[in-house]
Amino acid sequence: MKAGIQAAELGFFARLASCGSLSAAARELGITTPAVSKRLAMIEARIGVPLVNRTTRRMSLTPEGEVLVEHARRILAEIDDLDQLMTMSKGTPKGLLRVNATLGFGRLQVAPVISRYVRQFPKVDVQLQLSVSQPLMTDDQYDVCIRFGEPADSRVIAKRLAGNRRLLCASPKYLAAHGEPKVPHDLTQHNCISIRQGDEAYGVWRLSAGRVSGRVFESVKVRGNLATNDGEIAVNWALDGHGILMRAEWDLERYLKSGRLVQILTQYQTPDADIYAVYPLRHQLSARVRTFVDYLAQSLVRF
Repeated sequence: MKAGIQAAELGFFARLASCGSLSAAARELGITTPAVSKRLAMIEARIGVPLVNRTTRRMSLTPEGEVLVEHARRILAEIDDLDQLMTMSKGTPKGLLRVNATLGFGRLQVAPVISRYVRQFPKVDVQLQLSVSQPLMTDDQYDVCIRFGEPADSRVIAKRLAGNRRLLCASPKYLAAHGEPKVPHDLTQHNCISIRQGDEAYGVWRLSAGRVSGRVFESVKVRGNLATNDGEIAVNWALDGHGILMRAEWDLERYLKSGRLVQILTQYQTPDADIYAVYPLRHQLSARVRTFVDYLAQSLVRF
């Protein structure tokens, strides 16, 4: 018997890892639980390392198992891409699609789009991972990352999905108690809610007036007694009347329409952080990546 992982076993192990238990994998594969256990044991014996930690109720992957399933999913996805390319079946995407997005935007905007996308393309299996910081595409953890701002890395493809205006706002309650700032420097006299995200300078807000061409930005060092790395929490603090907030329009839209928040310093602009879909060059012919990115762009056209 040949040593090492066999190509036919990649799909089996990827399915086993997705199911989370031997019995669930057996039901999905249409075989008995002992048959699943025996096949797994044969793989582990052949490569010489345990892949799964077994308990009476559930299972978990060992570090070696995590490595194997990650590579298995990538290889299977690339096989799907090759199959679609060779057969020219570009209209029927299939395979695994790994998507990363930020916490708030991923929860409120990307997740609903994925729900609609998989109804239209049921042969695509989507895994959505939300994170505070943006991962490196070179780590091969994701097929598509939704980011704010165009990446400088020339080794990836970045498609602009929508504009992203950042607005300054506060609740009517806060403005009634503390007054409304008229110029950027007035912000130094207010309680400002800060969000620690990405590589941006913490506690420094940049504003400008006039047309895009020839803009001169003024940096204002703001202060306040509340800070967080979660945008939803920051918005809730602003709704509670704690201070002034700078946040993307997509997250403030419903509160501005209802009047629970009021936009301030409307004659000034903050730096744009447009929304991009970023993916590796090797995925430019992938039907599932292309259709998902196009679908997402159409869904975000209102921004």
